[in-house]
Amino acid sequence: MLQQLKSAPPGAISSEARQISRLALPMMIAQIAQVATGFVDTVMAGRVSTDDLAAVSLGASIFITVYVTLMGVVTALNPVLSHQLGAGQTEQLGETGRQGIWFGLFVGLLGAAAMLLAEHPLRLWLQLPTDVEDKVMLFITGTAVGMPAAMMHRALHAYASSLNRPRVIMVVSLIALALNIPLNYALIHGLFGLPRLGGAGCGWATGIVFWFNCLTLFAYICWHRHFRPYGLTRQMSWPDWKRYGAFLKLGLPIGLSFFVEVSLFSFIALLIAKLGMTVVASHQSVLNFSSIIYMLPQSISTALTVRVGQRAGAGDYRGARFVAGVGLLVGLVTALCTMLLVLWLRQDIMAVYSPDPRVIAMGSTLLLFAAVFQLTDAAQTIASGALRGYKLTTVPMIIHITAFWGIGLGLGITLGLTDWLVPPMGIYGFWLALVFSLSIAALLLVSYLARESHRRLHRQTPQES
Repeated sequence: MLQQLKSAPPGAISSEARQISRLALPMMIAQIAQVATGFVDTVMAGRVSTDDLAAVSLGASIFITVYVTLMGVVTALNPVLSHQLGAGQTEQLGETGRQGIWFGLFVGLLGAAAMLLAEHPLRLWLQLPTDVEDKVMLFITGTAVGMPAAMMHRALHAYASSLNRPRVIMVVSLIALALNIPLNYALIHGLFGLPRLGGAGCGWATGIVFWFNCLTLFAYICWHRHFRPYGLTRQMSWPDWKRYGAFLKLGLPIGLSFFVEVSLFSFIALLIAKLGMTVVASHQSVLNFSSIIYMLPQSISTALTVRVGQRAGAGDYRGARFVAGVGLLVGLVTALCTMLLVLWLRQDIMAVYSPDPRVIAMGSTLLLFAAVFQLTDAAQTIASGALRGYKLTTVPMIIHITAFWGIGLGLGITLGLTDWLVPPMGIYGFWLALVFSLSIAALLLVSYLARESHRRLHRQTPQES
């Protein structure tokens, strides 16, 4: 892959980098806007009380675990649609989009049911003060109401981005972020006749915003002339259960990969809950900021899924390999800049989240770990996106399970809560384990991408793996 970049014609790398950036930048802004709703929730809850901040932190950990996992399942639509577009199968795109919306609805309903059924076991596990537990559960209920809309929105997201129109996703997400702020405030404080929910109101605001996202993006796709030739709204289609098997074959490994990564952070939040509210608030604040800057490599990853998928769908495997190499290069340069900014501004970052000097001090130290793994996190995320463009999802799933659960969680528990290797390091042991797990995942995924992309160079027609 490196050799192909070195031998590329003058200007080819910069040209492809611009193509990737044009596709990634709107999606990055959209994803940052979506994640920023969590930032807004955390900051606004933190201004109410430390208990409200802790409740939102724990509730958000559960919600994010379910949301990101199911989002991964629905992400299967990206390579399917990109391959169809690359292969010139434009007549199939509308039906795939319609089935994708149904698929998203069913996945979202399952997610909502799982969140609601988990409330009782969570109470038994957390064993927190009753008022904090009540706020956690109320937050989860609000986000569960919006989960079906969230997954249909992800299906529409895949449709628009695969057809090279990510800007609408960005615009809708920014409007939704602007809507989230007054909704939060009104539901937290009980304005305009609404119930006063405290920090839990942030969960209900999130659920409402999900429905806004879904309906607005669908309305735009129905209206804009760019999408009309593909026929998404040309007719009504009932669920085609046979198609969902193919979606699940690709999507379940992606969803499980997403789950093991995000659950690593969520499980840490649950494991440290008994270490005190200061530790929980510090961890969640750093995690929330990390999730915002993670949108940089994640947007490049999504763009690579589309760009690599289109090249692979057209049978241009040399071009697909070149796109993957350029994407990795762009991502690593971006991650280096991010790392330096986090190191420089870490105390200022924490001051935004909480006025509590204990939270600022602990969070500033945790941000050192977050800065260190920027490069490796970017590499593993971008390599995963390129592999999805090739429709390769099973081996990346195995790598993620091994790295994140085996090393990240296993080593984190060992270092953080036991004295098996060293005296218990608390929260710092978990974050040190994160550095190791992300580094191993990056090494394995980039190596697998290099091998599999090289193996496909002599293929003449696109094939699924």
